[in-house]
Amino acid sequence: MRHDFAFIKSNKKLIKLRFDEVVFIKGLGNYVEIAMSSGEKYVYYRSLKELINTLPEEFMRIHNSYIVNLAHVDSFEDNHITLKNLKIRVPKSYKDCVDSAIAKMML
Repeated sequence: MRHDFAFIKSNKKLIKLRFDEVVFIKGLGNYVEIAMSSGEKYVYYRSLKELINTLPEEFMRIHNSYIVNLAHVDSFEDNHITLKNLKIRVPKSYKDCVDSAIAKMML
């Protein structure tokens, strides 16, 4: 059974994360920084590689250092994804996967 939230341990406390509020996740070596739609950021001890397998399907790895929530993507143009005030370059190795994921969501 899939939940629409998960708990993470950050700064010695358990925090409930609603997946629909997660904008992107940035890799920081063995840690990740989770950016929320509220502007809050949490640092969590887990690698991007481990984390991507536990997230719902609207999350996609688009770069060696980034996982984004496709629901928060504002635009995709010229190999760049824009979400909130952040522009992330999508390398060629990820571009085909991003194109096909977005194509499935087009009207």
